[in-house]
Amino acid sequence: MRGLITICSFLIIGVLTAFYIGFGFGEKDEPKAVDKELEGLNEKYVLRFSHVVAENTPKGLAASMFAQLVREKTDGWVEVQVFPNASLYEAQDEFDGLMRNDIHIIAPALSEITVLDPKWLIMDLPYAFKDEKMVEAAFEGKIGELLFESIKDYGFHGIAYWDNSFKQFTNNERPIIVPEDFKGLTVRVMPSIALMETYRVIGAQPRLFSFNEVYDALSEGMIDGTENTLSNIFSKGFYKQQKYMTLSNHNYLGYAVFMNSEYWSTMPVDYQKSIMEAMDEVTVWLREHSQTMNEEMLYRIKNSGVIDIHYQTDEEKELWKQEFNSLYERFQNMIGPELMEELNRLQSGY
Repeated sequence: MRGLITICSFLIIGVLTAFYIGFGFGEKDEPKAVDKELEGLNEKYVLRFSHVVAENTPKGLAASMFAQLVREKTDGWVEVQVFPNASLYEAQDEFDGLMRNDIHIIAPALSEITVLDPKWLIMDLPYAFKDEKMVEAAFEGKIGELLFESIKDYGFHGIAYWDNSFKQFTNNERPIIVPEDFKGLTVRVMPSIALMETYRVIGAQPRLFSFNEVYDALSEGMIDGTENTLSNIFSKGFYKQQKYMTLSNHNYLGYAVFMNSEYWSTMPVDYQKSIMEAMDEVTVWLREHSQTMNEEMLYRIKNSGVIDIHYQTDEEKELWKQEFNSLYERFQNMIGPELMEELNRLQSGY
């Protein structure tokens, strides 16, 4: 009998020990360390990416490619939903949407950013950049670094600079050969004071329309002309509403990809790494292919036979540059000495 009691006692003690250990009361039940990089990895993130251009443009293709790569790299735990053609927001409204976290990624044209931060006017100075390599040097160098640092004050986290190409002049009235040819014409521009003053200097009247209003503004005669990249001129059908185009390469149209800084900081580090890996791959791909895409669009526009094309010569380009010298002096204080010095250094190297 005593032996039976002893056996029962051991069984009871074993059960109680297992109970205490199993429910966290044992001496060995110590809190486990949490890997901050893995925290939140069992939660799905849905990122809304808003942009205003067509899906078959350099930015449109890059956005779709980015969404696919992010999904692959995170095994579907981060989903990027792309909304093209201003289906959610027009260009300037995107900034407010990003600040409110109604959307999570935007890729505004550099000119659009100048409304928030005048330092970005440096990218809108006419004939500031000679070619794509010089633009790349600006993006990858001190200029790109300073601009992303400046935009932090508005709660935006800069992720990448995306390429499109240089802008060209189009209009319905006459060939544009010399600056005086613009006198009296109405021209759509983005809301950058540097772009508006560029046309005022040569006697034209700048008008503000959102990107997706331009086609109707041209077809209804509200404006005589516009400026844009070849890919946008073709994809939106602007060339069908214009008689003349001058290949001037007078300004570069690129994009900056932003996320809300606070939202970005809450994402798991592993997902941040995957997003940046995808972004880097897309940025390299876009840099290699945007020029090819714009050349293809020029071929299509030229073969449409609906628009007369003038190729600006080197001599003509020098004449235009001289016409715009005063703009550099006018905006240098708004841009700031550090950025202007970097631009001067870059230009001297080319």
